Amino acid sequence: MTPNFIHTYVSVDCVVFGFDHENRLNILLVERHLDEEKQIKLPGSLILSDEDVDDAAERVLHELTGIKKMVLKQFKCFADPMRAKKKNDIKWMGIEYKHHIDRIITVAYLSLCKIDHKINSTKYATVDWFPVDEVPSLPFDHNKIISESLVEIRKWIELDFSIIFELLPKRFTIRQLYQLYSALSEKYIDIKNFHKKISSFNYIVPLDEIEKMYPIVQQDIISSMLKFTRKTILN
Repeated sequence: MTPNFIHTYVSVDCVVFGFDHENRLNILLVERHLDEEKQIKLPGSLILSDEDVDDAAERVLHELTGIKKMVLKQFKCFADPMRAKKKNDIKWMGIEYKHHIDRIITVAYLSLCKIDHKINSTKYATVDWFPVDEVPSLPFDHNKIISESLVEIRKWIELDFSIIFELLPKRFTIRQLYQLYSALSEKYIDIKNFHKKISSFNYIVPLDEIEKMYPIVQQDIISSMLKFTRKTILN
């Protein structure tokens, strides 16, 4: 019996994380249009015929944000034969790509972005940050991709803690760092043990500043401003 090999399209989808001023983990989503209906989704694209998959992901991020260089990590391929079988998804792909697409495999990437970066999208009219716990039902299997990306980013930060600073402002407090790490790990972390962990990293440098929201009489390690220096890692 002759095997029934697939003829398929390949795409990339990007999960871009940010950390907002209310100390919540966010994801950058875009809006797609189908007839008069609007629906949010992950940013993504089919891979061009002369394009490497990593180059496609970089293109998607640049079209999304206007930022030329962003941290980018490929983490999983999603190839369920039914992932693009919903009527609205098939209809949208036909309008967007002018092809009849009945099977699509996507290579998923995650990226990190400081939430106060100005977003200058050249492709999408609407780009918004959404707290991860407020993301609604999305097209295709985008909710599943987001869930898998959260697992991946936790593994990534455990392997390379310094990557977390891609989400923080240039100057930050240990309180912000603690809350971000807690949001990512989704487990209780003793603050005293966290202080010990942070003090062991020579690439976290204390500054002669305190967080403005604290009165001077409350100066302590929680309100002290810090910065991350990549030079120390390289040395």
